[in-house]
Amino acid sequence: MSAIERKKPAVDLRRSYIINIQVGLILTLLAFIAAFKANLDFGSTMEIIEHEQEVIEMEEIIQTEQETTPPPPPRPPEPEPVPDDEIVEDTFFDLDTDLDLDAPMDLPPPPPPPDDEEDEPEVFQVVEDMPEPVGGMQAIYDNMVYPDAARRAGIEGRVIVQFIVNEHGQVTNPQVIRGIGGGCDEAAIDAIRSVEWTPGRQRGRAVRVQYQLPILFRIQN
Repeated sequence: MSAIERKKPAVDLRRSYIINIQVGLILTLLAFIAAFKANLDFGSTMEIIEHEQEVIEMEEIIQTEQETTPPPPPRPPEPEPVPDDEIVEDTFFDLDTDLDLDAPMDLPPPPPPPDDEEDEPEVFQVVEDMPEPVGGMQAIYDNMVYPDAARRAGIEGRVIVQFIVNEHGQVTNPQVIRGIGGGCDEAAIDAIRSVEWTPGRQRGRAVRVQYQLPILFRIQN
């Protein structure tokens, strides 16, 4: 025999290895198929019962107040009996009978007599028809007298006079707002008073109007 012996076919496991694996796989598949097809229902009669959840309703508890009845009023004291032999004395009031009815009585002073003077009418600042001098400003200047002292002193300027023309066209309460002195202030007031004025009118009615008027004093050569 040679050193390298040939292997026997029965002893050679490599040839039957693939066949054995294929047979094992087939048997395994058959076992799984049989297991799936088998009836696994063992007649179990167990039932699943669903229990409805109980709903708990919360009721609002109204707190009640315990009414306390007031205690009854105390009983009035019982009257004490008065013995029959006790005499109740009458009370007499001593009135002063020396009152002289013919004497004059002190009466409160009589109320003061009502004030007959009517309230002064309202003085307007601006009206629909303002008062104007009859003849215009020229009539005022024609009646104005330039004071000699102011002329000799060379006093010139503007005198502003504020006054009220009443509902009859009369100049009242004249006041110098700005003067220049030298007798010009008084001369301006006299010139304004010397002319006749038409009263101011508001809604067709003659009213009192406060008025300001500048009077110019200028020395003419």
